[in-house]
Amino acid sequence: MSLPRPFGRALCAMVTPFTAAGALDPDAAGALAARLVAEGCDGLVLNGTTGESPTTSDAEKAELVRVVRAAVGDGVPLLAGVGTADTRHTVELAREAERAGTDGLLVVTPYYSRPPQAAVEAHFRRVADAVGIPLVLYDIPARTGTRIEPETLLRLAEHPRIAGVKDCADDLLASAKLIARTGLAYYSGSEELNLPLCAVGGAGYVSTVANVAPRQMRAPIDAFDRGQTAEAARLHGLTLDLVELMMASGLPGAVTAKALLGLPVREPLQPAGREAADGLRAAHEALVKASAAD
Repeated sequence: MSLPRPFGRALCAMVTPFTAAGALDPDAAGALAARLVAEGCDGLVLNGTTGESPTTSDAEKAELVRVVRAAVGDGVPLLAGVGTADTRHTVELAREAERAGTDGLLVVTPYYSRPPQAAVEAHFRRVADAVGIPLVLYDIPARTGTRIEPETLLRLAEHPRIAGVKDCADDLLASAKLIARTGLAYYSGSEELNLPLCAVGGAGYVSTVANVAPRQMRAPIDAFDRGQTAEAARLHGLTLDLVELMMASGLPGAVTAKALLGLPVREPLQPAGREAADGLRAAHEALVKASAAD
């Protein structure tokens, strides 16, 4: 049985480049998107958490989609983050992203207000009913305060435009059961679980670390797809030091990725300090060196 992979296998949660003055940098965004695709990303996620969506305007979000679409062409799947705590605003962003040329929408659970499951389900259905392109639901309870419960996902999977889940619930058992019972494409949103989720039928991953190591993040799942499971595990292990520093060191992924890319962040985020940046560079260099030796 072939697995659903509606947006590719190896997706990067792309950072949003800004100028030194803090404005959106469309030229840098287009160049970064083209490089990521050339180095192995077969899909891009724009305007997500790593893209600093809480501090970009609606107009900047739409412009970023248009710029990246022009840079990578029509053959590269784009997902645009449109999730907010406000259903009406989310619908507006979803429609604008569709007009701007995205292939699908990444919709996070409404946050802060902590709606009950019936309201969470109604929110996602309202967005899905308002557009003509597929949705990937973003389940990240550590940030939103609310999980998309498995029973809710089972019902939402019946909607014709709800195609997948970006999985940051860190519950591999529940994810494996939902993969087995639905047609949803499950994308790992936690790099340390990229390979484990693929092993139980996941579609692939959405990775912040791929901004700086696209080939290295893709290599384990390519090996897994070839049936080389021991090699996949070895390659996955090579990435973990950098993954840990970028995603579990107390700094946001946007900060750590931009420290390695030499790009500014937008307040309230602050750039990584010298010690953190030096550690990130050392881990990145070690990963590049180890992968080059293969």
